[in-house]
Amino acid sequence: MKKLEGKMIATGGIIGIIAALLVKFGNPVNMGVCVACFFRDIAGGLGLHRAQVVQYLRPEIPGFILGSFGMAKAKGEFKSRGGATPLIRFILGFFLMVGALVFLGCPLRMILRLANGDLNALVGLVGYAAGIAVGIEFLKRGFTLGKSTAQPAASGYTMPVLALGILGLLIAAPAFVFFSESGPGAMKAPMLMSLGAGLLIGAMLQRTRLCTAGGFRDAMLIKDFHYLWGLIGIFVFALAGNLVFNFEAFKLGFAGQPIAHTEHIWNFLGMALAGVTAVLLGGCPLRQTILAGEGDSDAAVTILGLIAGAAFAHNFGLAASANGVPLNGKIAVIIGFIVVLIIGVSVVQHVNRQSIATRSKKEGGASVGI
Repeated sequence: MKKLEGKMIATGGIIGIIAALLVKFGNPVNMGVCVACFFRDIAGGLGLHRAQVVQYLRPEIPGFILGSFGMAKAKGEFKSRGGATPLIRFILGFFLMVGALVFLGCPLRMILRLANGDLNALVGLVGYAAGIAVGIEFLKRGFTLGKSTAQPAASGYTMPVLALGILGLLIAAPAFVFFSESGPGAMKAPMLMSLGAGLLIGAMLQRTRLCTAGGFRDAMLIKDFHYLWGLIGIFVFALAGNLVFNFEAFKLGFAGQPIAHTEHIWNFLGMALAGVTAVLLGGCPLRQTILAGEGDSDAAVTILGLIAGAAFAHNFGLAASANGVPLNGKIAVIIGFIVVLIIGVSVVQHVNRQSIATRSKKEGGASVGI
């Protein structure tokens, strides 16, 4: 057990150090790695939204996908699979992104923000845990999005090919691709460094299956702290890395944190929405990205939901900023909880009806046999 814990801490530690180094070499402070923010920037770069300060084809995301793809192929674990309730996955991915952009970061950035002294992330952490607890209650009542089945090879290769396409557009920089000239989108580490970091993280996470939602879910549901050690590793080593490489940017407190706001109730609720949706989806945004690289088209559909959520959030004024959370964003979070509740109850009722029907059929068959 100690060997496994050490492996997870080491994996998390490498991610934490990489995040600190990406900040040192140009990525936004407290955003060395943020899956939600990076998908948002890619959506902007492709013109899906026109928020000029968050438009860039972040190479870390293609790196995650291709790193996972390469490792899965090398280990014989690449499998084209999917087909389990894609529309629900898309909707959950959409609202996961809405919650993340109201908080201003994915669950991974939440940990990285805390590791640089941003105590608003502590509020988000409590909200994330609360959302995961709600998701666990649905799981206990039988919630499932169904089993994936084998799919044509083309389905599994779609996301790796799209990742290559994004890299091609980044290198070619055609006129129809948008690049921020100021703001977070203009803050970036060198392309090859960012891509290399993404490839390494993608390969590591394909092997370890580390997931922020899974870490909290397993600790709370079955008292298994395996993945949680990885999250602790991220925090500890990111903290150390920030103190060594980015000490001038380290700031402990709530006010004046970079790309953050102090509306605590919405930091809490935004991450709570992210938590419950991540549990119902079976993984956080980072985990979904790694799964997509392995050939999981269900994860790919979730990613499309994340991208659509990012585009919608910025086109319709939902995303928060340093000035706080706009009214539209608050309404969207409330709608998100209502939609998730409806989906959760509906799926649980469907699963229970099927279970009763299957049990009745078996009992009827046994009676005939007698």
